[in-house]
Parts: sequence; C-alpha cells; structure tokens
Amino acid sequence: MCGITGYIGTDATGKIVHQGLQNLEYRGYDSAGIALNGDGLTIHKTEGEVGDLPVPSRNGVICGIGHTRWSTHGEPTEENAHPHTDCTGEVAVVHNGIVENYDDLKAELRDDHVFRSDTDTEVIPHLIETHLADDVSLLTAVKRATSRLEGSYAIAVTAVGHDGIVVAREDSPLLLGHADGETFIGSDATAFIEHTNRVTYLENGDIAHITKDGVDIFNDGNHVERTTETLDWDADAAGKSGYDHYMLKEIHEQPRALRQAISGRIDELSTGVDLDVDLPAEYPQSVEEIQIVACGTSYHAGLFAKELLEAKADVRVTVHVASEYDFQGGRDPWRTLVVAITQSGETADTLSALREASRAGTRTLALTNTLGSTVTREADDTVFIRAGPEIGVAATKTFVSQVATAALLAVHLGQVRNKMSTEVASELLESLRDLPGAVQQVLDQEAHIKEIAQEYADSDAFFYVGRRAGYPVALESALKLKEISYDHAEGFAAGELKHGPLALVTSDTPVIALLTSETARKKTLNNVKEVKSRGAPVIGVASDPDATAHVDATFDVPDCGPMEPVVANVALQLFAYHVANEKGRPIDKPRNLAKSVTVE
Repeated sequence: MCGITGYIGTDATGKIVHQGLQNLEYRGYDSAGIALNGDGLTIHKTEGEVGDLPVPSRNGVICGIGHTRWSTHGEPTEENAHPHTDCTGEVAVVHNGIVENYDDLKAELRDDHVFRSDTDTEVIPHLIETHLADDVSLLTAVKRATSRLEGSYAIAVTAVGHDGIVVAREDSPLLLGHADGETFIGSDATAFIEHTNRVTYLENGDIAHITKDGVDIFNDGNHVERTTETLDWDADAAGKSGYDHYMLKEIHEQPRALRQAISGRIDELSTGVDLDVDLPAEYPQSVEEIQIVACGTSYHAGLFAKELLEAKADVRVTVHVASEYDFQGGRDPWRTLVVAITQSGETADTLSALREASRAGTRTLALTNTLGSTVTREADDTVFIRAGPEIGVAATKTFVSQVATAALLAVHLGQVRNKMSTEVASELLESLRDLPGAVQQVLDQEAHIKEIAQEYADSDAFFYVGRRAGYPVALESALKLKEISYDHAEGFAAGELKHGPLALVTSDTPVIALLTSETARKKTLNNVKEVKSRGAPVIGVASDPDATAHVDATFDVPDCGPMEPVVANVALQLFAYHVANEKGRPIDKPRNLAKSVTVE
C-alpha cells in the first residue's frame, strides 16, 4: 500500500528521495509528495504519479521525507496527498496506516488548529505542533503524539529548527538502511536498495531519531538496540533487467526462484528434508489438524498446500481466508498447527489471524519471503520461500516458491510423523527437482502462448476449471487475469460448472481447463465436453496429448509428476500477461491494488 521513504546524508537529498518514491511505485498509490527540510520546509505534492513531481534540487539540504499515498480517508487530491503540515507550516509528516480515533482527535484540536485535508493523517502534525509549543524536542513531541494514536501507523516527521527525522512504527512496516554517512528510511528495502542492502527493521512501539551522526532507537521510553541485517539481493535484482514489465521479468525468474527455494533443503541420500524449523520433537506426532491462514495469491498457495499435505502427509488441513479467521472451539490448541502464508510478512489480515491463533495457544509457523518482517518475529517458527524481491503487484514467482516450500514442508511433516513412505517422498522430491527445468520449458513456449492470448484477448469473460491440485491453480490463474487485464475471470472446481456457472458460458467466454497430472483430468474432460457442446472455446493445459483431443488450443507442459499443476500455472501467468499487454493495461500498476496490504 502507501510507501514511505526518507534520507539524511548529502545535498543530493531531493534526488534520492524522489528516486525512493519511484522505487515504491509498485506498492500501489494515487498521489505522492516530498518534503525537504533546510532553512524552512519545501513541499511538493501531486494527485498524479511520481513522474509528475519535480525533482527537488535545493542546495545544502541533507534531510527529506517522501510518500506515495493509497487513499483510505479522502479522495486522491493534492490537498490530501502527504506530507501533511501543521498550522505553522514547520512540521511535516508522512504516514502509512489508519488512525482509528482521528475523528475524536480532530474534534479536540479543531478550535485551535486549521485542517486543510480530509485525511486521518493530518491530526498527527497538529498534535506534534501542540507538544512542540511546550519547548520540547521533536523526539519527545512525537512520543507524546503517538501515545494518543489508536490504530496502525508508520510515520516519519521532520520539523524546522529540529535536527534530523523522527520515525515511529506500530503495526505498519518501517525499516532503516545504512551506508557510510547516510541513513535511509523505507516502507521496504526497495526504496533504497541501489544505495545499501544493510537494513534495520523497526519493531512495534519503536521511535527512532535519525541524524547525520547516526540513529537512536527507543521503545517504551528505553534506549534499545536493533540488529542490522544484510539482505541477499541488490539493485539489479529489483530492476527490470531489460524486460518491459516487472511482472514479465519475475515470471522468467521462476526457474531460479525455485532452485533457491529447494537448494540445500533436500538430502539426496535419505530423501529427507531440512527446513531448519525448531518444532519440539514430540509436537509433529501430536498434530491432528493444520490450519492455513492467508490472503489472495497466498491463499491459493495454501489451497495447493492442503492438497499436498492431506494426500501425501496424511494430516487434516483447513484453509482460511485470513480476514475471516477465528479459532473455533472444540479444537485442542496443542494438536493444531497454524501456518501463516504471506509474501511480505506484513499482510495485516494474516498477522491478525496469526495473533488470534497465538492467543488461543496454538503453535504457529510462517511461510514468507521477507527477512525481518513482522510475521517472522511473531510466529514461533519461520520458513523462508527464498524467491528474492518481487516488485510486480500481481504475484508470480512468490506463488510457485510458496507452493514448492509447502511441498518440502509436506515431506518434512510426513516423515517425522511416520505418515509418508520413502516411495512417496522420493516421487514428490523428484518432482520438485524437475520443477525449475519444467518451468523453463514452458517459458520457452512464450511466443505460442502470446499468440493464443492475442486471439482471445477480446473475449467477454474467461472461466478457469480444474480439480484437486488444478482447482487452486484455476483460482490463481483467474486472479492473475482479472488483476492486470480488468477482464472478468473466474476459477471453478470443474464439477461445479453444471451447478450454475454453465449458464454464463457462450461462444465468447473461453474456458481454460487444467488437464495436468494430479487434477483428475479424465473427469475434467467430461466438463470440457459440456462447455464445448454450448459453443465455448476451450484452452487445455496438459502434458498428455490425449487430454487435449477436444480443445481448441493447447498449452503443453512437461510431465513432471505431482508438481505439474505448478508448471501449468506458469503458462497461465504468461497468458494473463499477454492478454493484458494486448489491451495496453498498466501491468505493473493495476488500478486500485497494492502490493502489500498493511491495513485491515
């Protein structure tokens, strides 16, 4: 969602902050702004894109903050864009999150302060202004102001006559980057990765004062030390590398992402798996149910994980949309493992579900892509999916990496619970090892997939059908298409077509059928015949030529065993991309969407 960036260092501040905003565009936004502090504040804001903002070039300014806003309170106008200021125009604030009690605070402040926007954020600079009138430091004023806030926030504040920047975090991500004589601020490391990969993740309740001399961090009034970590990716990994869009680049990065996901985790001699999780020795044996909580694409990865865990590891699994999760009575917390799947590690709904599970007394495990994220600190154990940076709003390589990591988890739990035979483990691990090469074979067919996408790009709607492991792939593939093309697309369990959705099928609604291994393709072929008899064109995704005898177009995938539906998903990612590209959509910045949804 919204993005914060900031910098203290050299007199290139304006250029660096502006570049940071460009780096954060992928998170989704509808307005942007910059504040520079040096002998007074200079503020530039726009209701449009970062490219519409001038690059500030004031000499001698070494302190600046910037923001990309995703509207929650108030329309995307210049007045509502951040930074927001106080009555004096000497305090500037950028803010991610939601101030839940802003109505009460605004009513309290209204008699003595003038509000110029419709945002919840604007109460913050006015609160700080009130406390600065007591002749306290900016750090103290921010501490007092944040103590009044209810809800989630990450803020950065700079004020005339006060040294540096003060930042604070509560349930919204914020981190610092470190280089010689320079400190960077970002909602994520992408904001400054071309400058440094040395980062400090702030924790809930942290307030930090950043000056040219360094960083002091406080929590609950006490000075604290936070670990500085080195990220294993750089500016090249976060760039487009010659591709037209981040999404296309990340689709093509999937063979490497998959190799990273499984590297060093499979014992070739024993067919064992080492995920470096610290589960008590007796715990896996006691588990009767795994509950997976996730949102969006991660939810679909959870559905795929359910197929693997139930079929291969013989454990009951339920998958929950995180925003709807509630730990129901009648379950023994000690015998329930809750697995939270979140790419960013900061997804608000997933974190809320994780906390609900923790309050109930269950053990929790996170599958995430982001070192140092909130979920890694709150879950009992973490397994990283190792996908590398993903900039495109529409998740691609993180989905396949989540599924691959879930497959490793299935083998691990199946073996420690004595529920998975050596033969089953060998088959699943062999499929995992084949996965990077199989995905590359699909990527090599891009020209053919593009041709089919162009042929069907003007269709009225798209329906995706699959069974078993093909069902979550159908849901995920439909989501990809609707996210970036704005076309109506739906995924169904193939057998459900005749229970209602068949009424929507016409000659202008192509049906994409998952006919790969692990998808009960013979039954799905019966559903293909049903839609064909109603005049709908069918695109089949299969490794067996016999499975595509009744379809109008085919995406061929290699035969690679249980993970074959994941390979089919890659073909359908390319299909979605080229349909959207044919329509001229802004693929990396789909309307109304954000990369990391950090509010509930």
